[in-house]
Amino acid sequence: MTIQRPRGTRDFLPQDMARRRHLEDQLRKVVGRWGYQEVVTPTFEDLELFTMKSGEAVVGELYNFTDKGGREMTLRPELTAPVMRMFVNEMQALPRPLKLFYFENCFRYERPQKGRFREFWQFGVELIGSEGPDADAEVIALANTMLGVAGIQGDLHVGYLGIIRHVLQPLESEQQGKIMRLVDKKDDKGLDDFLEEVNAPIDMRMKLLRLISLTGGEAISKARDLLGPIPEIDAFQQVLTLLDAYGVGYTIDFGIARGLDYYTGMVFEIYAKGLGAQKQVCGGGSYKLIQLFGGGDIPSTGFGLGFDRIMEIYDIEPVLQKTIVIITTESTRITAIPVATKLREYVPVYLDIMNRTFKAQLSYANNIGARYALILGDREVAQGLFTFKDMESGTQESLTLNEIILRLTGESN
Repeated sequence: MTIQRPRGTRDFLPQDMARRRHLEDQLRKVVGRWGYQEVVTPTFEDLELFTMKSGEAVVGELYNFTDKGGREMTLRPELTAPVMRMFVNEMQALPRPLKLFYFENCFRYERPQKGRFREFWQFGVELIGSEGPDADAEVIALANTMLGVAGIQGDLHVGYLGIIRHVLQPLESEQQGKIMRLVDKKDDKGLDDFLEEVNAPIDMRMKLLRLISLTGGEAISKARDLLGPIPEIDAFQQVLTLLDAYGVGYTIDFGIARGLDYYTGMVFEIYAKGLGAQKQVCGGGSYKLIQLFGGGDIPSTGFGLGFDRIMEIYDIEPVLQKTIVIITTESTRITAIPVATKLREYVPVYLDIMNRTFKAQLSYANNIGARYALILGDREVAQGLFTFKDMESGTQESLTLNEIILRLTGESN
């Protein structure tokens, strides 16, 4: 019987992993240069960590289970809540702001489709302890830079939930949350029905529907005309001014709501071409979650990159190290081992472990795309030289081991 991989998961072959690791390395370099440090949280957490954040309805989307001690646990569906839990448990005394990043796998029990899997990878950033336009702008600019190194020209949309919340002040917090989710889903009919259901004031309805339709360069001035001189619009304008200083292109979009109650001010989403309906590759904003998990009233700003979606359109091929295959005879196999050990300090080296013939070893070098073959026969051992063959050009020459190392290190510089 052949056992298949679980639905919604993938196997990554060596060529797949080379591309994924290459992108991962590029993203790590960017966040490191911006001063962010890596954290890792457990693969599974207490189920309550996520129901506190997203409500009991989220359980249907989780890989939850009861452990042998009778505790309700779940594989993590995302990483913001675990990082906030970690901050409350272990990091509250550290100097602020804390600049953290993570790259881990997450799990959600949902219908697999293009760009959506039950096991997926998230690269994310959390800036904890700084509130205001400077933190908001830095996080957006960082996300934009990370997508840039991936070769993706994203369409960045920026909104400000504080302005929508100002309009919704007459309603209860639960009603506001429901409205945010309907706005996030672009469910115009559902929004109209719910506003009617809660008997929302006519003036408030008009302002809300008009506000969430505002996009583009005149959106700020139109919002001022609609709502008057409120501080939330001034705060949003400061974020945009800083984004201009960063040189980040954006579209103002008051229809972005992110659909989660804990977002407080700035929100943003980035879309990429070539992904069809599932085109969002990044989303985030400013929020307050730490208090929910037992910490203080501490602001945070962050985002998550959809690593798997980015990989679907990532077309930068990694530059692989030049590999060497050492070709031996039966009498020189032992002599080749210390040679291979020395060369492995510099490049990948393949040494025959299949007892292949001389001809079969050379054929193997061709089949795996080796850049060089180092031929070590009885004559080479006697002379203290190696036949160094360029597999692309077919040329070969006799070199000492040190000369080969200099050749390889010179090419890699």
